[in-house]
Amino acid sequence: MGIRGPKPGFVDVACPNKSCADYGKTEKGNIVGNGTYQTKNGPVHKFICRTCSKSFTSHSNTILHDLRTNEETVFLALKMILKGMSLRGTAEVLGVKLDTVRRWLRITSEHSEEINKVLMKDIKVDKVELDELWTFVKKKTVPRMEHESEDERWIWLSFAPEHRLTLAAYAGAMTQDAGS
Repeated sequence: MGIRGPKPGFVDVACPNKSCADYGKTEKGNIVGNGTYQTKNGPVHKFICRTCSKSFTSHSNTILHDLRTNEETVFLALKMILKGMSLRGTAEVLGVKLDTVRRWLRITSEHSEEINKVLMKDIKVDKVELDELWTFVKKKTVPRMEHESEDERWIWLSFAPEHRLTLAAYAGAMTQDAGS
């Protein structure tokens, strides 16, 4: 125990090290504080996992990790893109480089895949809409429908309208095996 009393336990923080025995587990008592440091966005807490002895920060495994731009600017850029503004237009409005906006979008999309793995399980869907699309590639004229050429493509989609979620998508040839 220190002069000011025992250090507070960080029960809501999990170890981000995938090779740790306590990876992703909270309320284990294995995480201890290791100070803070100041950034443009405020203080960032540092932690150490007692199980694997790895250190990490409160921004580890988030879109804010190693970010040098004000987080409000990044979130504003993402909102602008979600509302349909082009990447180039977003960069011009915010006064940043196009490559910077592309990097923010890439980092965010990588994290959204991880979030989807957790959140998109066992979704209750009452209504599913199915649709198909026929198109052709590398042709200047429409091929005949009697026989299928290798340049033709079929796309099937299943969509849950209440969740605005594409459940499945398939692109391929129009065969019995492809449809199942």
